[in-house]
Amino acid sequence: MHGVTGRMGYNQHLVRSILAIRDQGGIALTNGDRLQVDPIIVGRDRDKISALAQKHNITRWGTDLDAALANPQDTIFFDAGTTLMRASLLEKALAAGKNVYCEKPTSDDLEVAVNLAKTARASGLKHGVVQDKLFLPGLMKIKMLKESGFFGDLLSVRGEFGYWVFEGDWQKAQRPSWNYRKADGGGIILDMLCHWRYVLDNLFGEVKAVSCLGATHIPERVDEKGNRFKADTDDAAYATFELEGGVVAQINSSWTTRVRRDDLVTFHVDGTHGSAVAGLHKCWTQHRVNTPKPVWNPDQPQTMNFFNDWEEVPDNWPADNGFKVQWEMFLRHVTEDAPWEYGLEAGAKGVQLAELGLQSWAERRWLDVPKLQF
Repeated sequence: MHGVTGRMGYNQHLVRSILAIRDQGGIALTNGDRLQVDPIIVGRDRDKISALAQKHNITRWGTDLDAALANPQDTIFFDAGTTLMRASLLEKALAAGKNVYCEKPTSDDLEVAVNLAKTARASGLKHGVVQDKLFLPGLMKIKMLKESGFFGDLLSVRGEFGYWVFEGDWQKAQRPSWNYRKADGGGIILDMLCHWRYVLDNLFGEVKAVSCLGATHIPERVDEKGNRFKADTDDAAYATFELEGGVVAQINSSWTTRVRRDDLVTFHVDGTHGSAVAGLHKCWTQHRVNTPKPVWNPDQPQTMNFFNDWEEVPDNWPADNGFKVQWEMFLRHVTEDAPWEYGLEAGAKGVQLAELGLQSWAERRWLDVPKLQF
């Protein structure tokens, strides 16, 4: 496991996924066996890596990635490091005969991402990219509603994602400073449009076209060492997508917005027969037969409480951590060839949409999303 000293690599992948799997005694396979994990964590900072290993009772750790890759008993390489290093690390791991799994984006360059997927395919090894939002309880409820026919014909999707990331002067920023430097692979379009590609493709319809406007609302920030720096990449993105079947999706992504909604991310889905609003965990519905009839009257205060007219979808099944759920799926895929739909091809599709979003912003126009060839 590489990149586990970072926020996502540590919290979601190391602690809440791999160590959680280890501590629960592994995962059950279809033949009745249990598969256990034995992680080795690798990073450049010896002090950080050794401290993590000691804290979490991890017996294997090191700073020499090549030596770790040379061990034939370790069959999976995982990367949650920086975007700019990811493709070369994955290529090295594939060349060493390792199955690979990684965070997104797989690259900041579409050609690199496509070639990486082709290399993985040709190797015959297993490969995957994190698609964590598909396993959020709220979006799993949206999927259930869609598959049940609740919405009727889908019309539109409106997404709101983001929160205020502090500039680092008055209060410490809750995201790393590299997010706001282009040379380090920062930018919310590259980050979030990779997410929105797999969410839209898997839940609402394949993305056919995109129009995106980016912005750098906060031009100067303060880094982890207290130094001011120029934020030279986008911290907000306002995107519209045309999906198959004529569905229209609009998603705002921002690190410069203050939250007044149900959750840090919400999706509002409208259909001919019903609508739904989902956050990370909760989901509310309003069916055609239960839709109220508001009347526009600007001359008096609104008397209807529109939030009261929605019914919550119950939690009828236990929801585990989404990252852990996908890790277990990938481990079963590697071990017993269980079904898997989230290969590096999906990662390349995310990079494609992000690249087109940046191009759309630069050229101020709609762009079609062509099918990728692997």
